[in-house]
Amino acid sequence: MRAVTVVEDEVRELVRRRGIDPVTDPGAVRRLVDDVIAEYDDRSLDGRLPVLDDADVVARDVFDAVAGFGPLQRFLDDPTVEEIWVNEPSKVFVARHGVAELTTTVLSAQEVRDLVERMLKSSGRRVDVSSPFVDASLPDGSRVHVVIPDITRHSWSVNIRKFVARATHLDDLVALGTLTPQAARFLDAAVAAGLNILVAGGTQAGKTTLLNCLLAAVPARERVITCEETFELKAPLSDCVALQCRQPSLEGTGEIRLRRLVKEALRMRPSRIVVGEVRQEESLDLLIALNSGLPGMCTIHANSAREAVAKLCTLPLLAGENVSYQFVVPTVASCIDVVVHAATDLDGKRRVREILAVPGRVEGGVVETADLFVTRDGALVRADGWPPHQDRFAAAGLDLVRLLGGS
Repeated sequence: MRAVTVVEDEVRELVRRRGIDPVTDPGAVRRLVDDVIAEYDDRSLDGRLPVLDDADVVARDVFDAVAGFGPLQRFLDDPTVEEIWVNEPSKVFVARHGVAELTTTVLSAQEVRDLVERMLKSSGRRVDVSSPFVDASLPDGSRVHVVIPDITRHSWSVNIRKFVARATHLDDLVALGTLTPQAARFLDAAVAAGLNILVAGGTQAGKTTLLNCLLAAVPARERVITCEETFELKAPLSDCVALQCRQPSLEGTGEIRLRRLVKEALRMRPSRIVVGEVRQEESLDLLIALNSGLPGMCTIHANSAREAVAKLCTLPLLAGENVSYQFVVPTVASCIDVVVHAATDLDGKRRVREILAVPGRVEGGVVETADLFVTRDGALVRADGWPPHQDRFAAAGLDLVRLLGGS
């Protein structure tokens, strides 16, 4: 029997006997591992047990197995890794700086199932034949998504999108090259002025990070309610309530969908409402909330800023046959003020590609837009458009002409 297996078994037995919860008290597990390894070293001197080759490596492996997520823990601890996914036990991938690579890590099918069970333990969510998909948050804020057979062909599919907080404010995005200083100053002012902002982009384009940075620009006096499928937003505000959806129980009851969260948020005296991402009929409830004069922000999957506006004109139709395009289009035009589109370059670098203004007019059934910032020759530059509600900037003591330039 390998030395690391002996140490791991002894640590697990002591954890069980002493009633230690590895999730809530990892420090106790760490001390236990050190004590067991020290005792094992003494016992191995008489030759009856295999000698530990590297006590530090064994300590890390045992701790990861007992209190962490086993062979995947080193990727979770690696700050350069942005995402981890398991296509099948022998194919574990990671992404660094937007570039995917196949790792040398090989798991067994049982290890994958055990790791998923451990990941879902803190969230209270489950995955089984009746509920073959699950979204959950890990204790560090990372997001895990799991799909099991027979939805997948053979193996469990696991995606872990790490919460890598490289940027928490708009100035951080400027330092990373995602935004220009002028665009960052404008977005900061747009948030302070209470404009409604739609953040658009593809998967891994940095939408949530950008939304978090916009949240950091919300005035401290405001009360913010956030609504998400799973917790991802980190609002640095003293008066903020975060809401997330809930899966149905084994009996099929108790499900809380995003639409319900948006409706409940309106009863919580918000100064501003933020929806992590709109995908379907909850977009109607968000538009109705914004149409009442409540400022808000959200993200949406789209390939451009204009496509994001067009998509937002379509998604509310999923809410029911009584919702018409003739109602939705002018509502979108009057509710959305600014659209920010982000994308990932071929080298994995995330950039804001364009910032669009929605003046509030509809022509021929199409929402009119105006370019505020566009990408030319690879750089985000000022265009000739102006945002709506310029009086709100003035009321907040912001000089829009100085921010955007012009006479």
